Amino acid sequence: MPLRYADIYPSEPLLNSDAMQRPSAAGLMSVRYFRAEPDRMPEEVFAEHHVLLNLQENGHRVQNWRDGTLRDFTFCKDEVIVTPAGMRSGWRWYGQSDVIVITLHPEKVQRFAQSELGMLLAPEQFHDQPQFYDPDLCAAGVILRDALEADDMPSAVMFEAMSRVFLAKLLQKYGKRRAEEVELSARFTSQHYQRVLAYVQDRLDQTITVDQMASEAGISPSHFARVFKETLGSTPMQYVMAYRVEQAMKMMDDPARPLGDIAMACGFSDQAHFTRSFKQVVGQTPRAFRAANAV
Repeated sequence: MPLRYADIYPSEPLLNSDAMQRPSAAGLMSVRYFRAEPDRMPEEVFAEHHVLLNLQENGHRVQNWRDGTLRDFTFCKDEVIVTPAGMRSGWRWYGQSDVIVITLHPEKVQRFAQSELGMLLAPEQFHDQPQFYDPDLCAAGVILRDALEADDMPSAVMFEAMSRVFLAKLLQKYGKRRAEEVELSARFTSQHYQRVLAYVQDRLDQTITVDQMASEAGISPSHFARVFKETLGSTPMQYVMAYRVEQAMKMMDDPARPLGDIAMACGFSDQAHFTRSFKQVVGQTPRAFRAANAV
């Protein structure tokens, strides 16, 4: 079974987002900061994407095995290395590290790309982007690290917001979108999805039907329902329900906002409908979720 990167780190991180008290942010990504002496990590297959941001001023030698292929190179400041989930990888570094390590769950990345960015990602991510120079992405990582170090309410809010900014920057520049060589009428493309997502966003508090979404995409309802499920893995109405619940979870960050108001804003017919649907998707009632996630 694939491991988590945290299972085999040779040293403890100086900072670790898993200890944060805001699980909604920690649920999007895990952020750890290391300054480790020369060491190595054995070759393993991991269940998460692994993003390594180098802050070390002086370049140092690093060896990285990726599916049996050895890369031996000088790791320079503001360089980023991404190892995709499912790839066998191992490491050895010959100088003191100064790195931010961000781990991402593939399914959460897919959902974020769909709901926040209107992107349909290809099943395999980051296989063709092993290393790149990106000071902007590293600077975003430093903001995340500094928010962890401060460990107060304003910094927790900053971490919450910056985690989404970081992931948006990563996916917009390096995320691999689904290929779209086929004519638009033959499949469900990112353009189709973006139109449907915008339609759902604009009418979140209203009734939304499959026929309406199909019309917005310019596809017949029967074909739309089929290709939508083939592409996103859920029926259109399952998707709409999950999106309503996701938006409700964000609104619940405001402790003063009544659950009944959130239910109406997200298009649920009444609070009972909201509670039933929320529990079906999340596994607990809105009231229990809000209590468990209160800061």
